[in-house]
Order: sequence, then structure tokens, then C-alpha cells
Amino acid sequence: MIKLTQLSKSFGRHQVLNQIDLEVSKGEVVVILGPSGSGKTTLLRCVNVLEKPSGGEISIGDFKLDFRHARKKDIHQLRQKTAMVFQQYNLFRHKTALENVMEGLLIVKKLPKEAAREKSIALLEKVGLGSKLDAYPSQLSGGQQQRVGIARALALEPEVILFDEPTSALDPELVGEVLAVIRKIAKEGITMIVVTHEMGFARDVANHVVFMDGGVIVEEGTPTEVFNHPREERTKQFLKRITPELNYSI
Repeated sequence: MIKLTQLSKSFGRHQVLNQIDLEVSKGEVVVILGPSGSGKTTLLRCVNVLEKPSGGEISIGDFKLDFRHARKKDIHQLRQKTAMVFQQYNLFRHKTALENVMEGLLIVKKLPKEAAREKSIALLEKVGLGSKLDAYPSQLSGGQQQRVGIARALALEPEVILFDEPTSALDPELVGEVLAVIRKIAKEGITMIVVTHEMGFARDVANHVVFMDGGVIVEEGTPTEVFNHPREERTKQFLKRITPELNYSI
């Protein structure tokens, strides 16, 4: 369903992504792990062209975009197939939870206001915020704000939802409520690519785990393969620090 071919990104002389090849099947949950600076977030931002790749191709369904000659309308078409859930929520501070979810339906999907309202209410109820429709972001906890962000992404009915460290800005006691919502929508067969440091979540929810370092994919496989039987020494080193309860021979 999603295919990245030789995807690269440079900022000046610094190459952040180096010819990434990755395939994601429809309904699959892919979790991307790696140390800070490994290129994980840049990869997500390139998939929906918040950062324009320096080279390579992205295919989503039947649509393919070659970044050697990408036009604005092609980039816009690709963006409409994705939705992003950000680390820092990125909600409109002057809009209520309901208005934040409605915004994309009104502007992007061009839905009538009443239809957008009904759909947004249903989605906020789905993420457990039916009682917070009229609350502004400043009146919501971090976990509640992130759940508004998830409802907003779901509203656009994208072919893939991209999660960039969705729990990294949360107090530890609020992490669980956000992960529970992501687990719930994963069971519905929504295609997701998730950058996270939550190892338990990665093991429980992912169909496919990717370990990145230095702008390349070092290793990938099922959660059992990557967590229990990593092949690459760099993967073992990373996991030994992150999951010290497991014993890896290095």
C-alpha cells in the first residue's frame, strides 16, 4: 500500500535520510525505533511532505510521486492521503476541541457544517472526549489534547496516519490513555506508522518494527524478531540500553 523507494533528505551537506526503502501493507502498524537524531521524525515528515525529500519516490496505493520532478499539485495530492499526529499536539489554541476536529472537514473535505459537526462529535466520543466538545486546548490535559489530535487525524479518513512520538510530551500518568486510543484504532485496521520510544506498545501493537540509525534502516522484522532475536550489533546495543531486562549478547 505504501512504498518508499530510495528516499533521501539532506539539509545542506548533512544527509539525514540515506536512500530509505520501506513497504507498509494496508492495515499494518509499523513502529519505527531508534536513537535521537537517527532520522525517524524526518522520515515521517517526508512521507507527508512537511519536509520535501531530496530524492526518491513515495507510492501510496496507485499514486506515485517521484521527487526529482514533483509538482505542487502532486504534493498536495499525496498530503491528502496522509494525516499526522504531532508530539506537541499542534491544536488551534483559539478553537474548541470540536472546532479543531471540524476544521479539516470544512476546509479540506468541504463538508457542510452540520455534517462536519456530527462527524466530529462522533470521533471525539470515540476517543473518550464526548464531554469536552466545547473545551479549549488550555482547558485540556496533555493527554486530552493529544486525543483531540487523533480525532482530527481520523476525521480526514487518510490512507495512513503518521504518529510522531505521540506520548513524548505527556506526563507519565497520561501516556496510558493515549496509547489505549491508538491500540483501539489499530484494531480497526487503520494503516499507521508510529515513531515511539514506548517499547511495550511497540511489542503489543506493531505488525512490523523498524530500527533506524544514522539515516538508514539498520534492521526490520516482526516484534518477536527485532526484540527477541535482533541480528545487527547496533540493534542489540540500542535495545540493551532501552530494555535492560532482556539479555543480548554483544
